[in-house]
Amino acid sequence: MYVGFVGLGVMGRPMALNLARAGTRLVVFNRTPARCEPLRAAGAEVAASAGEVFDRAETVILMLADESAVDAVLGRGGPDFAVRVAGHTVVHMGTTSPEYSAALQDDIRAAGGCYVEAPVSGSRVPAEEGQLVAMLAGDDDAVEAVRPLLAPMCRETFGCGSVPGALLMKFSVNLFLITLVTGLTEAFHFADRQGLDPRLLRDVLDAGPMASAVSRMKASKLLDRDFSVQAAAADVLKNNRLIAETARKAGLASPLLDVCHALFGEAVAQGHGGEDMAAVLRALEARSDGTAASARPTPAASDVSAGFQVH
Repeated sequence: MYVGFVGLGVMGRPMALNLARAGTRLVVFNRTPARCEPLRAAGAEVAASAGEVFDRAETVILMLADESAVDAVLGRGGPDFAVRVAGHTVVHMGTTSPEYSAALQDDIRAAGGCYVEAPVSGSRVPAEEGQLVAMLAGDDDAVEAVRPLLAPMCRETFGCGSVPGALLMKFSVNLFLITLVTGLTEAFHFADRQGLDPRLLRDVLDAGPMASAVSRMKASKLLDRDFSVQAAAADVLKNNRLIAETARKAGLASPLLDVCHALFGEAVAQGHGGEDMAAVLRALEARSDGTAASARPTPAASDVSAGFQVH
């Protein structure tokens, strides 16, 4: 049996490559055909359309940028939807709102399909190394059937109950990640403007109890001002917005996240959305230099009265 994979972006392509290299019979599709060529070279078959992937594979993994992309691939809202998902297991590995995921599960079940929510923790390098951490939610039978399929991509998998439990767990993890990297970046900015040797700061941090794989990776990028993308600032901003909206709906305070939201919004507005999340340094530098442009809130996250300071 074939496994389908749709969405070969920064994360999706290395994930699919790990599946193909592990011997998974894979059929792939991406809106930009050129991104499929490394998969073809690795032994995967390339479909001419998303519909062809569903024609040939009973389990289809989606690693797509947003909700509209998922709906388009599934043909949701049109006659193609039931044809595509009936008798199939759809594995949603991207990041969307919890409400969207729950509604998608309902629609797929009603059409005769199965649904597994499977977002991952990790950026481009862990994706390349097959070291992602997956969070799984859905019906027990479907989750257990999907779990071994993820092994070439993921170092560990964790069951998170029913949908949208996996996305809510990912939001919790990403809240820590976003605030952690922003704090690390601010520390390097502070040391630099105080005339300290940033490499010495790196060494001191690395020797102490706060060192982690994330701090080591991002400290190296900050030292070298290397903003080549591992996790894009625009994607971090999207995640930040989704987490903030979820917190707001639950009446939860998220003051650290709100500050990060503003900073990443400023970095993206300055044109750094395609750079790594360490490029939030640009927003800090602009604020210190007095050159930060006034920011405008996005309509989806502009409820300042609810305690969310947005970009």
